[in-house]
Amino acid sequence: MAASCSFRTIVRAPPPPRGLAGARRSVRCCSSAAPAGASTSKLVLEVKERLEREHPGLPTGRSGRDDDEMILWFLKDRKFAVDEAVSKLAKAIKWRQDFRLSELSEESVKGLYQTGKAYVHDSFDINGRPVLVVVAAKHFPSKQDPLENEKLCAFLVEKALRKLPMGTDNILGIFDLRAFGVENGDLQFLKFLIDVFYYYYPKRLGEVLFVDAPFVFQPMWQLVKPLLKQYASL
Repeated sequence: MAASCSFRTIVRAPPPPRGLAGARRSVRCCSSAAPAGASTSKLVLEVKERLEREHPGLPTGRSGRDDDEMILWFLKDRKFAVDEAVSKLAKAIKWRQDFRLSELSEESVKGLYQTGKAYVHDSFDINGRPVLVVVAAKHFPSKQDPLENEKLCAFLVEKALRKLPMGTDNILGIFDLRAFGVENGDLQFLKFLIDVFYYYYPKRLGEVLFVDAPFVFQPMWQLVKPLLKQYASL
């Protein structure tokens, strides 16, 4: 998929600020419904008890194993299949713990952040979603630490999600491919990015736009497409 677009046509001024609490409440706006005969609150409690019993070493608190809103989000992602939600949640929370996500800050990622290779746009898109921009021509996998790239990615996803207005539950991703060259290609990082939005932030990436994808990008896109289809079927 390739698309040519201008920021002026897809972003707008930020909506009135609602605060982090409003962004957290937006989880409840998802239209998925619990299966007949099962109450949402009971399913959330069942998942919480399973996580406590089967994964007692996982952290608690915000984005932890007792976070009701996070549990509900993953239940909806797994169509209220408790076993699948428990498995996926345990993996996501363990990743957050091992990755030390709560310790990431603009200061800790400033080395790569200052390159301008990726950032959260000040404006929202025309649908009121936060916008995460990746400038591919500033990504040099042979010169940059893969782990630091992953940390920057996670930090920016978290930053974008904190900007969610009430009633909005996903973000827009823009890949600016102008001046993209072979030296910027990084299949390993793209695989990480796909994992991030399937395993750890399911259904948080609402749409992806590619800006001026050059011919040299096509071979990489052909490698990525099967991965996207694989995850879409899960």
